[in-house]
Amino acid sequence: MRCIFLFLALLCCVTPGWVGASWAMDGDLIAGCAPCHGLDGIGRDAEIPNLAGQNEAYLFNQLRAFRAGRRAHQEMQYMSRHMTELEMQSLAAYFSSLPPR
Repeated sequence: MRCIFLFLALLCCVTPGWVGASWAMDGDLIAGCAPCHGLDGIGRDAEIPNLAGQNEAYLFNQLRAFRAGRRAHQEMQYMSRHMTELEMQSLAAYFSSLPPR
């Protein structure tokens, strides 16, 4: 139910990222992120950063840096190794659209 509400709220947005955010929610894309970062973008441990409400460009650039090996983090490099640009944009749009805590 919450995903439906969030999807409808995103449809009302006029930002360019809403399409990517809805694509991320419709697919299984965020399933890989949820165990650590949660569907709500809130880290499940003190060492895991909250992604909810972060700047979309920042999140996108960090995913690109992990994938390219410019930012060192074993798990994130592993998770991002096969992500496409569209998938990274969609994840960034999704998590940036969530309310921060």
